[in-house]
This record gives sequence, C-alpha cells and structure tokens, in this order.
Amino acid sequence: MNTELPEDPLRRRLRERLELIQVRTDKATSWRESSATLRALVNREGYVPIKAKLAVEDLDFLAGAREEVLSFVELGLRLLDLHQPRDAGGITSDTAHPILRCRSCMWRWPCPTFRAMSDAF
Repeated sequence: MNTELPEDPLRRRLRERLELIQVRTDKATSWRESSATLRALVNREGYVPIKAKLAVEDLDFLAGAREEVLSFVELGLRLLDLHQPRDAGGITSDTAHPILRCRSCMWRWPCPTFRAMSDAF
C-alpha cells in the first residue's frame, strides 16, 4: 500500500524554479569584491565608465536577478505574515511568558518554517 501523496504540480514548478535560480546563482561570479572597487570609479553623472568581461553564466544570472530578488522578497514577506506567533491559550504558571504557537501551522513557536527562514537569512 503506497501511503505517499501525489506530487502537487504547483509545488513541483516552484521547486524547479527555485532550483534553477540556485544553479544559475552558483554558476555566476560574485560581484561583492568587485563592487567596492567599481564604486570608487563612479563619475559625476553617477555611472562607472568601464568595460567588463562577463561569462554567459553571469549574463544569464544578471538578466533575471532583479525580478528573482523581488519574487524572493515577496515570498519571504508572505511567509512571515503567515508564520507568526500567537498566544496558544490555556493555563500557564508564567503569565509574563505565555506559551506561543504559530498562527498558521500551530507548531510551538518558533515554528519550523520560521526557524528555517531565520537560519537561511
């Protein structure tokens, strides 16, 4: 008897999108160190007049980076709105620190979703 639930197509598409972003990000070159050097080259018009060598993977990453970051921010904010503490009610001996549960999944606070987000960020 198979007790596994069928895979949700929406969940599968989301996972595929996230994994694709992860792969493209891993392949792209980090600009963290270069950005400090480039910032010193900003001219009076607010631009850096330079030529850069970019790999195809860098261009692929940069092409969608803004939209992907905005999507992740929206996802993060929506998850935070869903997973937040609420008083679990009931009797407690410590009225200053009541037992809290997640208002969405009802796990004891902090819930696994909130902990995973906190660890990731």
